Amino acid sequence: MDTRLNPLDCLDSDMIIKIFTFMDDPSDLFSISAVSRSWRHFVVENGFFKLLCLRMFVQLSRVANTMVVKHGETEFGSRSNCMEQESMVRDHRVYAFLIKCCTSFVPGNCLFKAISASSTDNYPPESIDNTLEPREIVSTRMSYWSSTGQSNCEVPETLIYKLASDFCLVSEISIKPFEAFFQEGLPIYSARGMRFRLGHPKSPIDLEMFPVNEPCDDKFIWTYTSEVFQMAQINRLQKFKLPKPVFCIGGYLQIELLGRIQTQEMDGLYYICVSHVKVLGLPLAPALDVEILDQSGNFVLKQYVQADDSPVTLREFKPCSITTFDAGWSDDDASDDDASDDEFI
Repeated sequence: MDTRLNPLDCLDSDMIIKIFTFMDDPSDLFSISAVSRSWRHFVVENGFFKLLCLRMFVQLSRVANTMVVKHGETEFGSRSNCMEQESMVRDHRVYAFLIKCCTSFVPGNCLFKAISASSTDNYPPESIDNTLEPREIVSTRMSYWSSTGQSNCEVPETLIYKLASDFCLVSEISIKPFEAFFQEGLPIYSARGMRFRLGHPKSPIDLEMFPVNEPCDDKFIWTYTSEVFQMAQINRLQKFKLPKPVFCIGGYLQIELLGRIQTQEMDGLYYICVSHVKVLGLPLAPALDVEILDQSGNFVLKQYVQADDSPVTLREFKPCSITTFDAGWSDDDASDDDASDDEFI
């Protein structure tokens, strides 16, 4: 009864890897990492947190490297033989922290500013900037964006926004169509459908001082495109929740409004008007950031740490129970390779 067996010594390593790979709950991996030092080293050396992140978020397949930034110094994940262990520990640290954040956040508004609209009927009174304001009336004026009129009801429109961080986890987008209270019949200028794209600019310099009333869709590379969501012709904030949260790598959102429903009585043309846009998710700054490497969307995933090597926390980060587990990145633990495995929890 006093004999304690370590499963890592009793089972074939390939079998254990296969078992651990099937785990889809991050708290299970955190628990396993806390069993003993040999278990933690096994998790680190096989990159189980990275594998889990890749299964949960396909956008992370474009990570070319990880980096830890501390006091202005940078530490890359080297791939040389002599630094392979340090690289594995660094990957474990970054991905374990990332998955903590992504499984314990309370969604908040991620919109930072409006960038451009594909068309604007009357600028600036009907600018895309108005869609950031939840109130329908501001300074005695109606607050909304309006497209130009079209005789073809199939002509789409696009709205582009900068998110609160270059690295955001987006879970829900809401749009409120505009109801023209000042027109007879109180028409609602809704689109028939909506889909959105996430991505990064081809060149950030191109966006400097760019006028919001001019289209700039060709200045971006969109690395994610959602399904088409159906919109209702009603004057309320309509929520479009994603099946699962999606990473925005680069910090830009495009909303594509598909199909026109309402004509304006005075000219008989079709318009799309939006009163308010809201994006829920988690901005991962200042704890995490990305550096886009090329137009294919490959990027470096960065984590920022404090002077004492502890992770920088998120602005709105509200941890849940899994954050009580030790992810196994303590410098003291990492250097103690001869410790006994009798410390099972």
